[in-house]
Amino acid sequence: MNQYFATVARGLEPLMVEELEQLGAKDVEPGFCGAEFKGDRALLYKVNLWARLPFRVLMRIDEFDCEDSNELFTGIQRTDWSQYLRPNNTLAVTATGKTEELNHTHFNALQAKNAIVHQQTQDFGERSDVDTHNPDLRVNVHLHEGRAVVSLDSSGNSLHRRGYRPAVGAAPLKESLASALIQLSGWHRDQAFFDPLCGSGTLPLEAGLRSLNIAPGLFRERFGFETWLDYDDDLWDSLIAEAEGMQKEDLAAFVGGSDRDPNVLIQAHSNAQQCGIEHLLSFRQKELAEVEAPADSGVLLCNPPYGDRLGADSDLGAFYKLLGNVLKQRFKGWTAYVISGNKALSSNIGLKSASRTPVYNGQLLCQLMKYELY
Repeated sequence: MNQYFATVARGLEPLMVEELEQLGAKDVEPGFCGAEFKGDRALLYKVNLWARLPFRVLMRIDEFDCEDSNELFTGIQRTDWSQYLRPNNTLAVTATGKTEELNHTHFNALQAKNAIVHQQTQDFGERSDVDTHNPDLRVNVHLHEGRAVVSLDSSGNSLHRRGYRPAVGAAPLKESLASALIQLSGWHRDQAFFDPLCGSGTLPLEAGLRSLNIAPGLFRERFGFETWLDYDDDLWDSLIAEAEGMQKEDLAAFVGGSDRDPNVLIQAHSNAQQCGIEHLLSFRQKELAEVEAPADSGVLLCNPPYGDRLGADSDLGAFYKLLGNVLKQRFKGWTAYVISGNKALSSNIGLKSASRTPVYNGQLLCQLMKYELY
């Protein structure tokens, strides 16, 4: 079995462990901004195809002591790179973390790249070209406490970029964070799901994909492992066919959203169409003050503006008060979840939260507030 590491947004490590175990990963252990696990090649492909939370899935190939540039260079050359890379393949190297001496990620990546291509030149008389956008092989070097971990990036572009969302509104949630919030809410497909501030539709879309058991990786054009030398096309085709056969044809309950902006709802419809589920989701143009509950009970989840990127110049206090009134008066029997990065604003909701869960939206620490509405 190989050793892997799935990277995830800070604070979501326990959810990442849960998801990996559900997908069949072995020896799963949480780490900083990710989780380690073991498995075979089929599991690597499966996690890339099915996991909704991670950014990348890295396959560890070596680890060594590393305090300075010489140790980094010689450590990288311990690996026989011909088993992963030919001179006609393109290469990219990323570096994360640091040591006391190696504290510049660009230099660290350049030093690692130089070590790889120097070995190639010695062995083949030629070397790989660098392609930072779509390389055949992306190598990651992570430095921490005097050690270097060398991994291959199996994902390519970040997994949060599902591929279904060419159209986004201003300040959209990442798809992976939207899916994490849904998981934190405890929503299940037999419950109605509604976002009264849906923007380009990310939360309802992620809920819809979960309800229909559609693998998020089906919308992507390419994964990093597809250009690896040991890529197993038959295995990948079988996993794709299996995933397509597991999809459900219809939602078990209402899933949808509303927004005041007709232009952003055009984006929501476009994104749903990319997923092939536009006919199943409901997107309506409504002012928040006009919103009504679409069912007797369910889960409401929304991401109102909190002044960091949107609405900084508007009267957001009044907006949050209106949101609280709508929840209290029109969503009795529902459970509402509101994510906010502004405690002062969220107090204007005027409802007592049953719980508050810290969640990072990018670098901003937010609170996911739960409201039981009776």
